[in-house]
Amino acid sequence: MMLRNDYRVRGASVSLVNLEKRYGRVAAVGGVSLDIQSGEFLTLLGPSGSGKTTTLMMIAGFESPTAGDIAIDGASIVAVPPYRRNIGMVFQNYALFPHLTVAENVDFPLKQRGVPKAERSKLVREALDLVRLPGYGERHPRQLSGGQQQRVAVARAVVFKPRLLLLDEPLGALDKQLRENLQIEMRRLHAELGITFVLVTHDQDEALTMSDRIAVMNDGRVAQIGRPEDLYDRPCSHFVASFIGQSNFLPAVVCGLEEGVVVVKCQGILMRAVSSQPPALGAEVTVTMRPERLRFADTSVETGPLANLMSATVLEAAFAGERCRYLLKSDCGASIVLKEASGATIRRRGVGERTEIVWAIADTILV
Repeated sequence: MMLRNDYRVRGASVSLVNLEKRYGRVAAVGGVSLDIQSGEFLTLLGPSGSGKTTTLMMIAGFESPTAGDIAIDGASIVAVPPYRRNIGMVFQNYALFPHLTVAENVDFPLKQRGVPKAERSKLVREALDLVRLPGYGERHPRQLSGGQQQRVAVARAVVFKPRLLLLDEPLGALDKQLRENLQIEMRRLHAELGITFVLVTHDQDEALTMSDRIAVMNDGRVAQIGRPEDLYDRPCSHFVASFIGQSNFLPAVVCGLEEGVVVVKCQGILMRAVSSQPPALGAEVTVTMRPERLRFADTSVETGPLANLMSATVLEAAFAGERCRYLLKSDCGASIVLKEASGATIRRRGVGERTEIVWAIADTILV
């Protein structure tokens, strides 16, 4: 079902300026500055204790900043109580009222705002249609599956047409298949509603699938922000490369520069890599490569001057459905993980087999 044009709302822009939250001497958020564009789907991604949920709670008004400012459409809201910020909120535990029907749950924020009953009934019906639960209004939350309860929570959060929706680990309590299905549903809702979504999650796959941009947080600060493909292909640090996806890391020393490409030596083996900022000659660096970007040389066309080549021995070989995962030991002594698509025509490697691996210089990143 596509929404009528009059249901769409222009999303709010959000600006965080040197935002801090301290609990005594502990800084949960240590100076976050971030601009979220109108209508954007932005995700705050990070491990437990990184400050992402505290940041979201400050935007919602449930936590007060120790320092800094929060502005919506250019106007500071730090002194505005939560109930006057007109922000939609979806929690991991759904927070539905068990004694109310689905329709009454969705109607609750409209009733609190004094919306006339006739209009409330229409908006509730439209909201349930939006989350694909038509006809569920008379049921109670206990009669719904986890995924259906989450859809009701979303309907309740958007029924009053907020311009900003905050989502705190909204899919964390669901099983893998349902979570993946609802990720697609969330993207559809975002496209149809036109409002600004800010999601908090520790699930990297969820962030990569749903977001326009991702702000990776660590120790109360933003480690890197960018489009999902930029963060995955060009991580700026060891932390970002290891937190988003899986990576191989090799210590190396910078030997020189060749037309914008960095030449490094890893335990006697020369490799070429790319870097956002050219490092100094002789600098000790770390080279990272994604396991799925590596190939066995006898099956790859990526040979020649634009690729790195390394000899290795297979230590472990594991079949994992759509991929085979290999643990290799390179001739320089480094452990390397390679992931190869599985298939009836693809030869599987055996433990102890000698081989060569190859990968593009563009996929060899200094962090």
